[in-house]
Amino acid sequence: MPFSHKPLNLALLTFILFLGIPILGESQRNLSHLSVTAQTVEQLQQEARRLFNLGIEQYQRSQFRDALQSWEQALEIYRQIGDKVGEGKTLHNLGTVYKSLGEYAQAEQYYRQSLEISRQLGDKAVEGTTLNNLGTLYTSLGEYAQGEQYYRQSLEIFQQIGDKMGEGRTLNNLGGVYTSLGEYAQAEQYYRPSLEISRQIGDKKGEGRTLLGLGNVYNSLGENAQAEQFYSQSLEIFQQIGDKEWEGNTLNNLGTVYKSLGEYAQAEQFYSQSLEIFQQIGDQAGERNTLNNLGNIYTSLGEYAQAEQYYRQSIEVREQLRPGLTDEQKISLFEQQAHTYELLQTVLIAQNKLDTALEISERGRARAFVELIADRLWDNRETPVTVTPPNLREIQQIAAAQQATIVQYSYIREDFTFGNVERLWESELYIWVIKPTGEITFRRTDLKPLWQEQDSSLAKAIADARCFDNLACLNNITVSQIQEGSTEVRSGGGLFNQQAAQEQARPVSQGENRELKQLYQLLIEPIADLLPTNPTERVIFVPHNALFLVPFPALQDAEGQYLIEKHTILTAPSIQVLGLTRDQKQAQTAVKSDILVVGNPTMPVVGTGQLTPLPGAEQEAREIGQLLNVTPLIGSMATKATVVQQMQSSRIIHLATHGSFDPNIPLDSWLALTPSGTDNGLLTAAEIFGLNLNAELVVLSACDTGRGKITGDGVIGLSRSFISAGVPSVLVSLWKVPDDSTALLMREFYQLWEESGDKAQALRQAMLTTMQQYPNPVDWAAFTLMGEAE
Repeated sequence: MPFSHKPLNLALLTFILFLGIPILGESQRNLSHLSVTAQTVEQLQQEARRLFNLGIEQYQRSQFRDALQSWEQALEIYRQIGDKVGEGKTLHNLGTVYKSLGEYAQAEQYYRQSLEISRQLGDKAVEGTTLNNLGTLYTSLGEYAQGEQYYRQSLEIFQQIGDKMGEGRTLNNLGGVYTSLGEYAQAEQYYRPSLEISRQIGDKKGEGRTLLGLGNVYNSLGENAQAEQFYSQSLEIFQQIGDKEWEGNTLNNLGTVYKSLGEYAQAEQFYSQSLEIFQQIGDQAGERNTLNNLGNIYTSLGEYAQAEQYYRQSIEVREQLRPGLTDEQKISLFEQQAHTYELLQTVLIAQNKLDTALEISERGRARAFVELIADRLWDNRETPVTVTPPNLREIQQIAAAQQATIVQYSYIREDFTFGNVERLWESELYIWVIKPTGEITFRRTDLKPLWQEQDSSLAKAIADARCFDNLACLNNITVSQIQEGSTEVRSGGGLFNQQAAQEQARPVSQGENRELKQLYQLLIEPIADLLPTNPTERVIFVPHNALFLVPFPALQDAEGQYLIEKHTILTAPSIQVLGLTRDQKQAQTAVKSDILVVGNPTMPVVGTGQLTPLPGAEQEAREIGQLLNVTPLIGSMATKATVVQQMQSSRIIHLATHGSFDPNIPLDSWLALTPSGTDNGLLTAAEIFGLNLNAELVVLSACDTGRGKITGDGVIGLSRSFISAGVPSVLVSLWKVPDDSTALLMREFYQLWEESGDKAQALRQAMLTTMQQYPNPVDWAAFTLMGEAE
């Protein structure tokens, strides 16, 4: 059960199959004994059935480990005698018990095996239930779109075969998805028919779960009395039927109601009862959420040491769920825990534990990204790579190795009540400055006046600043808070993509852009005295949330001076990623001589039309090719197959073409190349992710190549894919870059890098040069260097 201020994301566990099979007796625990006493297939079948039913009985009593043992034994027998029906049912139930234990990767593996068998056998009932439980698995990981897709497939099957129980429970699960997304009216439209069906057929568990879901809706709307009424009815049912798992969920939610009412002693009592149940039955998902809620109680009471203890326990339990998950699942799982890391930082700061709070800030970002890089770097395929978050000493060592001042931001949100409804609103920015000497200083910026006094937000200020007075952009840009509070800046209906590329923003004189000055005041002014005075010394910004969209080079102080005029700037998704990109650079022992330069490929068709040619990109590629003494791939030569092949043997990769990012499916973000054969010419982030590269620098001289889906793990998109593929330095853009100024900037960058060997210094000087001819920062400030400077 998530926090009271957010849409609730309960573990929506669907029913275990086949409860009508009679219990035949006690379990035979020693399988080797079967070879002696069970001589016939019939006897083996009987023993498997008995074990199967025993597992059901144990699961109903929330004896998950015992049920696991019984079903594993039953599965072995079913496979021994070739009983595919029994095998499929047992695989399904094993998936469900692993789901209840919080072992999601194992659960998914069993569900998919069960699904395959049910489809082979044409068993629609098992197929529908397995699809339903796959939906539950994905919603538990925070992947709501995927979960909803499985639920709808399941609902169609149940309605087709007339399974009312399955239909009712799937409707309930769809209600849970919409509750988690904050679409409460839609959620209630699913809960009401679910409740009606469960009462018609006497499904008490289904009725209890739907009452719980309706309580979640009213709790989220701040209607505490109505929520408590639904929860109490739900609790009575679960206690009556002896369902400990759902009793624990309901007690937890009742605690949240009383916390909202300020009745902390009563809330703690419910939470403690809930926690005891979850720990007793081994429900890690329920345990971590209740621990988090107990932390919230003690934070509200100002007892920060006790709150710290509960938040730490919640994080520890959550992190035990990570092994075996895919990268995407790790990110989704982490998003659900992101606010706990913020809460833990706040109680640490309240206790003046500033350095410990920095460690938690670092622990709460880019964890999956770090594991990806480490996995490639260490090439350890035998056992999963586990990388512990850096401690204070290791953070200081990374700053020293980078010879840079690191600025780490934490975007902190707090509960604020409007009417009766608690919501997450931006509260503060925590800022740590780590100097190469090891000295660490903490500062903070109050963000509340932005929305309390100016009816704005930090994300809105960032969005406006990125428009650089382009009217088409300002009229169509939107700021939306996506799942779990991350912020995205989007353009309505794609109109900005068409207009902004054609409409030149009116020139901006120094001192005119109010938003760039406001961002400087919020982000830089509090720490300006801590930054190096020598402009050649590096400053590495580690953004958080919407700060990944900030054009740091273009921020202006009160006198109108741009930040890039005062500092050499890089960015990174976390301090630990910086340490690993340094390791990547040092691991590149075999120096490759090849250089790949691509410009203006023969453009592919995207959607209903062909992408427009980029003559400026072609000229850029020719000039850079001449500078680096290589022949660029232009037009029809730049096929996707050729480019991908040459990328894997190149030291430098420069791609001047169209790019696009997809914030919904970030691995579908692409770079445009020439189609050939059966490929469509679009090189996606997912395809790059699968490559093994040894380049020291990739330059993506295209639009929006630094964009993607903003998560607690950083920006999921092209830049992350290239670094994961083995590249220690990536140069990417944060918006749609103009042809002419980009060509100039890139030419200057390569010339300067060849002279100095320092990519960050070369980018700074190239920006300063480009600024002279193109004073509007939209023309020169889009590019950011991620990773290694040297």
